[in-house]
Amino acid sequence: MTEALRLVVCGTDTDVGKTVVSALLVQGLGATYWKPVQCGLEGGGDSDRVRELLELPSDRVLPEAYRLAAPVSPHWAAQQQGLRIEAARLALPAVSGPLVVETAGGLLVPLRLDWLQIEQLRLWGLPVLLVARSGLGTLNHTLLSLEALDRRGLPLLGIVLNGPSHPNNAATLEALSGAPVLAQLPPLLRLDREALAQQWQVIGLGDRLQMGPNLRP
Repeated sequence: MTEALRLVVCGTDTDVGKTVVSALLVQGLGATYWKPVQCGLEGGGDSDRVRELLELPSDRVLPEAYRLAAPVSPHWAAQQQGLRIEAARLALPAVSGPLVVETAGGLLVPLRLDWLQIEQLRLWGLPVLLVARSGLGTLNHTLLSLEALDRRGLPLLGIVLNGPSHPNNAATLEALSGAPVLAQLPPLLRLDREALAQQWQVIGLGDRLQMGPNLRP
């Protein structure tokens, strides 16, 4: 299954580690990476970070549909450049093999004032991997995100918790939501392709992804 797996990586909040988890998936699955909407270009953006981190050839990192300079919400960043984000430009690319799509921010981030990111997810129809913080505050943010996915009938692969191990949050999230915590990614002393390859083996995310989307009624 993982040879052709296509998925969307979303976060419960800003700076929860979506790009690191996306890089982990691209590395482990041998996938192509695509961030269709990039807000904030300092350091080149997340596509450049993933390319450099994993030392990928150019054909494994697809160009963004929108490269927006301001590190703010997509709708506002686009307005500042006189642009309007159009769903037609966000059509999934035709690639062979696995594809990892990283969103700009969380599920209800506005791409336009009349178009939320979660509505674009409905058009894509891909299973979602939700990245959340491991520690304090994650229960509320994660449960709200899961509720938003569930209300729209979007397929969920599961949750990845990013950060220091917490003794109770993973079990609580699974008990309250029925959604599986597929992995807990600890802080890494160094961040490079070798460290991510090691973590892929240690946390066993590839094996858990074999189970497919957790389609909750």
